[in-house]
Amino acid sequence: MRFHRSAAFGPLTLSLLSLLSLLSLLSGEAIAAPTAEAFSRIAESALRPVVQQFDLPGMAVAVTVDGQRYFYNEGVASRDTRRPIDAHTLFEVGSVSKTYTATLAAYAHVTGRLSWGAAASHYLPALRGSAFDHVSVLDLATHASGLQLQAPEAIKDNRQLMAYYRNWQPRYRAGTRRTYSNLGTGMLGMIAAERLGAPFETLLVERLFPALGLQHTYLRVPQQQMSHYAQGYTRDDQPVRVTPGVLDNEAYGIKTTSSDLLHYLEANLHTLPIDPQWQQALTATRTGYLKANDTVKALMWETYPYPVTLATLVQGNSNTMIEENLAISRLTPAQQPKPATWVNKTGSTTGFAAYVAFVPEKKLGIVVLANKWYPNEARVRVAYDIVNRMQ
Repeated sequence: MRFHRSAAFGPLTLSLLSLLSLLSLLSGEAIAAPTAEAFSRIAESALRPVVQQFDLPGMAVAVTVDGQRYFYNEGVASRDTRRPIDAHTLFEVGSVSKTYTATLAAYAHVTGRLSWGAAASHYLPALRGSAFDHVSVLDLATHASGLQLQAPEAIKDNRQLMAYYRNWQPRYRAGTRRTYSNLGTGMLGMIAAERLGAPFETLLVERLFPALGLQHTYLRVPQQQMSHYAQGYTRDDQPVRVTPGVLDNEAYGIKTTSSDLLHYLEANLHTLPIDPQWQQALTATRTGYLKANDTVKALMWETYPYPVTLATLVQGNSNTMIEENLAISRLTPAQQPKPATWVNKTGSTTGFAAYVAFVPEKKLGIVVLANKWYPNEARVRVAYDIVNRMQ
């Protein structure tokens, strides 16, 4: 498989050499910077097994270190056109979208319009008298509501969705187990929209995105940007893009560039000047409320004490965390955001894969995007592989 490569060395763009420097910081070990040619050989050698095993069409890597930004792109946005991945390429980021929903809900909280401890039905009167009298907003925000991952396929509109919610019966008491849930995230977004007095899409597009300075992040890609929208590919290489559905905006619908996603991480890292209430909301999303295995669950983010081992990250981003009902322990009091923390989130659609992580203490963050699905474990391992090859 042949790749198109782009790498520019300047104040805004650098090759994956910068990724190595970033990850050396994360590992806590100093690594001498190689020449561009030497690093290119190491990076290509580390990436080749993943690229070949999963036949990835293209990837974009973006890194921020104390406000300095670096980008590296490989491959193509479309196998048909052979258009290279570049700074303007739009990727679907799947469940990374959930962190934006959490930020909107946290904004409603810090502005005094939402209480985490209130019952979900308190803010959605149509659900009063249902099981959601006993599910808190915080349960929704931490995947502890008991709702399953997906809405039944028969549900096509909001009326049917609300009827489903009204009749839903939990498998276990809210707050006792963790079940990863688009349905829970969707309801969290509905509540945030109700409390902030506007449709969810309007709040995201007209308030949150501008407040954080996101200029190329979309729920619905504008026609004038469609030429930048990468073609996604299924595991068997069929072209695909995400299909609109109930709760897609809230749970998995964002499309963005590596640059805008990096900008979002920089906002979370406090390296950008933004409105103090939005900054409070971003910080609040890192508050830890429960623990499953070795992972502290914040508001849609997963967090780990830093430095963190590869094994812990692999386990924390495994299918177990998405597919199984996990026993949890409540953190009482809640764990306030700590600088020495690795914060991460994976995201997938049928044709795209994303991984983002940041460490507030180091003022650094990393974005890894691909226009084909491949396993979370590989997304985590490849970064560590690059570091290990430099030891």
